[in-house]
Amino acid sequence: MSATVHHPEAAKEFVANSERMQWHDMALWFVRNKRDLQAAKTPEWEYLRELAAEIKAHTQANLDVYLEEFERQAAARGAVVHWAADAAEHNEIVLGILQKNGVQRIVKSKSMLTEECHLNPFLEAHGVEVIDSDLGERIIQMRNEPPSHIVLPAIHLKKEDVGNTFHQHLGIPPHISDPKVLTEVARGHLRRKFLDAQAGITGVNFAIAETGAVVVCTNEGNADLGASLPPIHIACMGIEKLIARQEDLGVFTRLLARSATGQPITTYTSHFQGPKPGGQFHIVLVDNGRTGIRDSDQFREALNCIRCGACMNTCPVYRRSGGHSYAAVVPGPIGSVLSPAADAKQHHSLPFACSLCGSCTDVCPVKIPLHHQLLAWRQEIARLGHLPASKRLSMKAASFLFSHPRLYSIVGSLGRLALRMTPRWLLYNRLNPWGIEREMPPAPRASFRKWYDRERARQNPLPVVSSSSQQNMETQP
Repeated sequence: MSATVHHPEAAKEFVANSERMQWHDMALWFVRNKRDLQAAKTPEWEYLRELAAEIKAHTQANLDVYLEEFERQAAARGAVVHWAADAAEHNEIVLGILQKNGVQRIVKSKSMLTEECHLNPFLEAHGVEVIDSDLGERIIQMRNEPPSHIVLPAIHLKKEDVGNTFHQHLGIPPHISDPKVLTEVARGHLRRKFLDAQAGITGVNFAIAETGAVVVCTNEGNADLGASLPPIHIACMGIEKLIARQEDLGVFTRLLARSATGQPITTYTSHFQGPKPGGQFHIVLVDNGRTGIRDSDQFREALNCIRCGACMNTCPVYRRSGGHSYAAVVPGPIGSVLSPAADAKQHHSLPFACSLCGSCTDVCPVKIPLHHQLLAWRQEIARLGHLPASKRLSMKAASFLFSHPRLYSIVGSLGRLALRMTPRWLLYNRLNPWGIEREMPPAPRASFRKWYDRERARQNPLPVVSSSSQQNMETQP
């Protein structure tokens, strides 16, 4: 059983490196700005978001019907469709295909599903060489790290880190950090792996029930090489990736790249229907808890996710704490919804790694109400009894305070005075974790209630009953 995740503790190391943290923050905000520019250039943007949400809702409501249609259409075009109830069954199916064909070397393009199922270590334990062909994925594979972002898996690394990694694993001279040189080195390294591979594994961005096709979107073309050069192509997909009709696809391809990287469209949008001549094409459909989420009225919309990463690029917590602090396959806001669905106890802290600012909901291309779902998860985690004592006691204290207006007013006055009088070093030091990378606003001289009464009296010179007096009168029998 995995260890319980405590996001604040896991984020400490990343936050402590102020330079890297700020660089990570700015790099992701740059991508968020590109997304906004593309959205502004698309007059029908909000219509597309609404339409995408409706398409997904329709597909989820009729998922059993469309999955069976997809299997029929894919099989009619020569694909072999496999069904996996969970991650273990998925891994066994993939291994069985490889062993049946004597495969010992594979190349794999980006696939969050195979990360979720921990396919790489499983295959490696059975003697299969697995090479991630996405450049970012290959870099972190060499470093033995998980991806920190679902679209930009190595966003936490600088070019100097990549140069050091290539020096250690590919034997290039030390201290090379020129992006062009590093790209050429990676291209030469990966080209040999593509030519030697006996099978290729890809993820799936979209699957179309009407045609039995799977669609893979990349910017590097690595999925196309992995699916085309070896004789065997295995496509691994979660069942939520399905859409009903071919004509629906255009809605999502217009949203995906604009939301993910600020591009009008991905460089490669490849459709796979059936095997190449003399080859094999396998599609593995995976549940692994998805039907459980589908059965939940509260969290069903999380299955609409098209894995664009826009919620991560905008999230102030993710940008400043890094993806690894979530200790989850999918980090950020959407991961903080999906991970507790898999194991609420292990991931109980993730819904609290959120300011509830709502920015994730605003940018989601399929209109998942993420911050509402995160708030709902907080309530669910409390109901399940997974809240630590510190949160339970502090919430009880806050509830008592908010239930007694006079006490609240007194404490507010004392708090404002304390903030003005307390030396800065007492608030911001290494012994006060809350003060790390936080800044308290200046304490006002008066409460909002007093300010309101003063402004009301200034605008209306006639005698008025103060809000505090009125409240006391209303509470008297």
